[in-house]
Amino acid sequence: MNKSYYSQTTYKDAEDLKRLNFIVNSIQKLGLPNAKVLDIGCGNGNISMALGSIGFNVVGVDIDATSIKKAKEKNTFKNIEFKIIDANSFTMNDEFDAVVCSEVLEHLEVPSDIVGSIFRILKPGGVLVATVPNGWGPREVLITKPMQWLNKNKFDGPILLLKKMMGYSNTTHQSSNPDLTHIQFFSFSTIQKLMLEKGFNLIQFDNADFLERIFPYSFLTRRVYFLQKIDCHVADYIPKFLTSGFYTSWTKPNK
Repeated sequence: MNKSYYSQTTYKDAEDLKRLNFIVNSIQKLGLPNAKVLDIGCGNGNISMALGSIGFNVVGVDIDATSIKKAKEKNTFKNIEFKIIDANSFTMNDEFDAVVCSEVLEHLEVPSDIVGSIFRILKPGGVLVATVPNGWGPREVLITKPMQWLNKNKFDGPILLLKKMMGYSNTTHQSSNPDLTHIQFFSFSTIQKLMLEKGFNLIQFDNADFLERIFPYSFLTRRVYFLQKIDCHVADYIPKFLTSGFYTSWTKPNK
């Protein structure tokens, strides 16, 4: 598959590109070259820009004004538009062929609300692509949860200073939103339960990466791309509970 859409993103890490490939493949399987796609929590526009460059008609939405501003500044496509809006505010039904919700649900107080909204605005037979961290996987257990506890208790200063000295930052390619706190911690079973209860049927459930983003090993992997690739490959063969993230696709049944 021609992956020229890589050039439309700022993604460089193997896991980001692996996730993007899963999203692109899931939507292309619809067989609709001009599919109408909603990218919820689009952030800086990486996924929207990649999808738009393929020919899909994309609406990217986010509640963070800074992220949308950056996305608009980068956008050169007429088939992509970015809006500052909460996806729950959409009132239409059966509007989109595909919805992307990538690394979003873990930040929401009530993720079931947005999943319900997605079900309503997705056309029957359409696809929802949702990616989330494994809330009980190595990255969340060893990095995210301890750092959030340290931050909450004002003990994170020395660690953040050390990471800054080593070239790390608290920003992501995905979003410019300064608050990227994880509120929800999904397991293999709970993400399935959420989707099934809202009426979706599972299409595909894949693993993300394994250990490559866990400090201090990440100090090495971020400099050696081959190690990132190996880690993502290993993740495909380990039990789901050991992976650091989940890639999922779902369909809204035909009426």
